[in-house]
Amino acid sequence: MVRGKTQMRRIENATSRQVTFSKRRNGLLKKAFELSVLCDAEVGLIVFSPRGKLYEFSNSSMQKTIERYQRYAKDVNVNNKAVEQNMQQWKYESAQMAKKIEFLEVSKRKLLGENLGSCSIDELQQIENQLERSLTIIREKKTKLFMEQIEQLKEKERILAEENAMLCKKCGIESQQKQRSEREIVPYDHSTQHADVETELFIGRPERGRTRYPLQS
Repeated sequence: MVRGKTQMRRIENATSRQVTFSKRRNGLLKKAFELSVLCDAEVGLIVFSPRGKLYEFSNSSMQKTIERYQRYAKDVNVNNKAVEQNMQQWKYESAQMAKKIEFLEVSKRKLLGENLGSCSIDELQQIENQLERSLTIIREKKTKLFMEQIEQLKEKERILAEENAMLCKKCGIESQQKQRSEREIVPYDHSTQHADVETELFIGRPERGRTRYPLQS
């Protein structure tokens, strides 16, 4: 026989309700005992009948179990209270941060020249002063960067000048060495070509008693 599914609602018949209470109470006490034995758990079970009769089970001392529960519940309440306080603090800080972000967004739009219709003359003057201060700071920063770049270029120029001087000095030494080596080679003396050479020059027909004129060259 298949057991029907019991609906989870109050049993209207008093007799059936009492019988069901007795059966399920005994089953609940049995399960509590099994849990304490099998799992070595500290179990405390308290049941009051519809007529107010007390049924309880504890594998140690019910009073100690209740005190332990109270201490645990107190710690949990303290922790929950601390968490709740932290949550309230976080919510407050989040709301304040949202207001600051909104204010910064409005200020940003005004600095960009947007949504100026609701601004008074004093507010517009403040925005203008703020822009002038910002522009002054930007120009100072720009000038500083330019000066740093100029100093860097001057340093590079100095380094290149030193390298150029070293290269020129090195090239000058090589040129002097080359000229010195050329001087050590004996040059060809052209004066030997003009040495006196005695030759005989015959003028006229070759006859006896011809006159010879010595020539010098």
